[in-house]
Amino acid sequence: MQKQITELAKVIRSKNCSPFELTMDIIFLEKADYELVKKNNGINAKMLAAIYNVCPTKINKVVYFDPACAVKICMDRPISSGAPGDTDVYGAQQHGPLLSILLDI
Repeated sequence: MQKQITELAKVIRSKNCSPFELTMDIIFLEKADYELVKKNNGINAKMLAAIYNVCPTKINKVVYFDPACAVKICMDRPISSGAPGDTDVYGAQQHGPLLSILLDI
């Protein structure tokens, strides 16, 4: 059965990791759901690259962080923070595509 990430997570957020990178967090409501997603590698660089329409090499890290039942993602910013054309200086609006994730649960 597939479930929308918004049904499984209590927090989905993004912010700058540096002027050149974004960090995103997905914090799960239930430890059992987190463990199942982790076991199946349900959130991975390949799927994130597809969601963000970038090369997988732009996804720098996907870390399953057990103490918080969270997935931490670090990826290159398409445009550095504050550069001409940047529409989100703080990176706080970049988590939107994560809301479309469907996971097998």
